[in-house]
Order: sequence, then structure tokens, then C-alpha cells
Amino acid sequence: MNLDQRHPLAERAAAVLQANDTGTLVTASPGLYPHQWSWDAAFVAIGLRHLSIDRAAQEMRSLFRAQWRNGMVPQIVFNPDAPHDAYFPDASWWDVATRAEEAPRGIATSGIIQPPVHAIAIREICDSAGPVQAREIATEFYQPLLNWHRYLMSARDPEASGLITIVHPWESGMDNSPRWDAPLARIAVQEGSLPPYERRDLAHVADPSQRPTNEDYDRYMWIVEVLKQAGYRVDQVYDRLPFRVKDVFSSAILVAANEALIRIADLADGDVDDLPIIESWIDRGRRGLAQQWDGTRVLCCDRDLVSGENIAAETIASFAPILAGQVTAETRSALTRLWSSDAFTGNPSLRWPLPPSTSPADPGFVAACYWRGPVWPVMNWLLWRAWSRVGEETIADALRAMSLEQIRTIGFAEYANPFTGEALGSTDQSWTAAVVLDWLAPAVV
Repeated sequence: MNLDQRHPLAERAAAVLQANDTGTLVTASPGLYPHQWSWDAAFVAIGLRHLSIDRAAQEMRSLFRAQWRNGMVPQIVFNPDAPHDAYFPDASWWDVATRAEEAPRGIATSGIIQPPVHAIAIREICDSAGPVQAREIATEFYQPLLNWHRYLMSARDPEASGLITIVHPWESGMDNSPRWDAPLARIAVQEGSLPPYERRDLAHVADPSQRPTNEDYDRYMWIVEVLKQAGYRVDQVYDRLPFRVKDVFSSAILVAANEALIRIADLADGDVDDLPIIESWIDRGRRGLAQQWDGTRVLCCDRDLVSGENIAAETIASFAPILAGQVTAETRSALTRLWSSDAFTGNPSLRWPLPPSTSPADPGFVAACYWRGPVWPVMNWLLWRAWSRVGEETIADALRAMSLEQIRTIGFAEYANPFTGEALGSTDQSWTAAVVLDWLAPAVV
């Protein structure tokens, strides 16, 4: 590890993680997010490895102790020490202990998923560890990761399309993206069907317009009620669920995670019969993404399974083929042009040349609204890694440099207005601090 912990930004990032550390898990942020989120934990572990390999492994251990018996890794592991009214929906609203036979006993979780970054995190931890420790960590996590990916490739892809089906917008990680507008708009919440609830997220932002609307929140809660009635068994009620979308961004992450899983299998001396299965998952994922690529519009389109239509929102999900790697020369060329165009980092109104989560060219763009326009440092990390893997070092280097410059200026915010640079969402966000530590590891700037 060559991280210079004396670098001022590294010191600040480490302090954020330490302040948010409960001793067993790192909360996502001190106010709005007092629990452990699934993909947040993976990014946090990637950053923590530069401070302590043992603590990074513990972060993943804390998450995977909540893995469901069917292999699912839940979106939230609730922190038992957080105030009961700190976050909504809380553990009692999800009620997985009584509703879900597959849920772990004695650990409160939500009943849905988030993007599968976890194998990538474990591989990064192993790559930073010594040979003995790397083998121990790989051996500990290999089977849980394999079970997690098998769940995704079966219960979440019964069509064998290679693409993950999400059954709630929160499963995408990009909760309020315009990608989900049409599928959500079709959902009519039956009057009087929802128990009364009080949103907690609005208390943590200066302007409620930065967050999802009350109408959409009702739809979010309605989908949860449907899942609760089904005992969270997505595989048993798949065709009847009101929200079912093939998510290209999460699917591309799974391709990269399956590549990481092969490396973990090698370190762990995994069953050789597993390797052809994992390789087939990689091939399926790339084929599925290729089918959703629209070269004319330069979009990688999600697919709404309820309507049978592709979703043509202009968001960072269009770069899913880069995340999955091994793109054709034509697709790679189209995406590098899109990246530097006015639709993304070439827009002259940007405070820094960083990719908005939704393109300003899309009708759903709102500069300061959650996932409808803001720049997210953690997305910049994913895309930095992706561009590096496909050999576009100039793009990757500029993305890293500008991301660090943004964070130096505005702090460890959850996200930022792409035009003004204003810090938005929660402050002292753990995954923002974590990716800063990783960016500073290759070379102190």
C-alpha cells in the first residue's frame, strides 16, 4: 500500500470513515443514513483496505453475516444502535423477520437488493493483502459471493437473458433516476392501502425538491407492500410484480464482479467445476448488454418487462458496456464521443468536467434532484475504474483528477449540483471518503 495518509485530503477522508465507524460497521453517513447499505459497504471496504486490511474485511463480514439463505445480500443491514426514528422505512416496516423464511435470524435487514459490487471489493482487498491473508480472505468470502451471484443469475434472471431484473427502483442504487419514470407512472396505489408513514429524508435537505416526490414515495412503499405479501420470494411471484425492469447498469457491474469472482476462486482454490459456470455468466451478461445497445441513439437501454418496451433515458447507465469491458471498437468509439460531448463531460455549463447522473439533454434532467442530474463521486470511481480497464487512460486520469478537485472544494458530499458545484445530500458520506482514499493510493496529487 502506498497511500500517503499524511496527505491532507487522505487525512480528512480517513477521519470521515473513523467518525462513521460503529466498531462493527461503517454507517453510510451520520445523519440521513445511520445503517449499513449493501453497495456502500463494498465501496467503504475498498477505501478501508488502504488503512487496514483487517478492518476492510470486517466491513464485508458485517454485511455478509446478513446474507439470506437463498443467497441474497440485502440492501440494508440495520444498525441496532441507531435511534428508532432515525430512518424510514425502518426494520419494522420491512418486517422480514416474520414475512421472509429466507431472512437471517436475529439480524434486521430490508427485503431487496442493491448492485453487486461486493466481489470487486473482495478482490481489491485481496490484491492489497499479503499472500497468506489474501488466501484466507478469498476462502472466507468465495462461497458466499458465489451464492450471491447464483441468486442474481437465477431468481433475478429466470429468462437467462444475462440481465438482472430489479423489482424496486431502490435496487438499482439510482433510486430517483428518470430511468424509472415510465415503469413507476403505471403503478396506481390503491387509496387507503398504505399504512400512514412519515418520511425522514426530507429533514436532511434544505429543499424538498432535491428528493423524490410524495407520489413516487407512495409508489415505493406500495411495491414494498406487494413484496411483503409475497414473503419477499421474488422467484415465486415474478410475473405478477408491478415493477420489473432489466437494469443494464447493475448487470454490467455483475459482469465485472464475476470476473473478480474468478480471481477470488483461484486464490481460494475453489471447485474447478465452478469456473465454467462463472465464465458462462460473464458471457451471458455481455450478450444481454449487447442486445440492449442502441447504436443509433448511443444508449444502452434498460428494458421494462411489464410493458415490454425499452427505456431510452439518457443517463450514465448508457456507459454500462464500458463497465462490463470487452466492448466492440464501434461501441467504444461511440461511448468515448458521448463521454466528451455536451451531453456529459463536455457540457460547457459544468462546474467541473464530470458526468452528471442524468444528461442535461434528457427531459428528466434536474440539476439538484437526487439521481436526476447531480454528480456522484462514487459513480465517478466506478467509471474511472471502467475506463482504465478498457485502456482509456486519458479519460480515466482526467476523471480522477477532476473528482478529487471537486471533493477538495466541496468536501465529502453525497452528490453535487453539476453546474454550480454546490454540495448536496448528506455530508461526510462514507463512500465518498472511501473512493478518495483509493484515488490517492496510486499517486498523491
